[in-house]
Amino acid sequence: MLTPEEGRMAVGLARSTIEKVVRGERTVPQNLPAAFQERRGVFVTITRKGLLRGCIGLPYPIAPLGEAVVEAAVSAALEDPRFVPVSSRELPEIEVEVTVLTEPRPLDCPPEERPDCIDVGKHGLIVSGLGRGGLLLPQVPAEYGWTSTEFLDQTCLKAGLPAECWRRDDVTVQVFEGQIFKEEAV
Repeated sequence: MLTPEEGRMAVGLARSTIEKVVRGERTVPQNLPAAFQERRGVFVTITRKGLLRGCIGLPYPIAPLGEAVVEAAVSAALEDPRFVPVSSRELPEIEVEVTVLTEPRPLDCPPEERPDCIDVGKHGLIVSGLGRGGLLLPQVPAEYGWTSTEFLDQTCLKAGLPAECWRRDDVTVQVFEGQIFKEEAV
């Protein structure tokens, strides 16, 4: 778990990375605490006027947290295929959120019991199968008021799969948790 101060540092690192790459500058994180050397999954979410503007991350702990935050921030700002790249004129209007993930683990129950094994607001989901995969962060179902069944259905849809495919034995569902850090309102 990151401390609140480390969380603020992660958000600050994501913000400064976004500002630099949007302006065409290079960014190299320096002088980060030891927690930023640990391999962690992370997502960076960018919103503008309350609407999603970009969200990309690394769900698995394949890189040190500092590097992962930088990579996710660059991708969320410039490479989210759902949006045009963030422009420099938008920088004052965007808000940055960093979600640091626990390692995903398989949901260990029969498919028909999966809704009962998910804690909405605590768990994020990864659905994989039939050559596709999709992920939704823990905060998403809470924002939309979804039940655990709706959360499973929506994660399947995010993967480009039929809504109820989570009921299949050949579709895997993984859960993870996330520490969410947001920019403080000015």
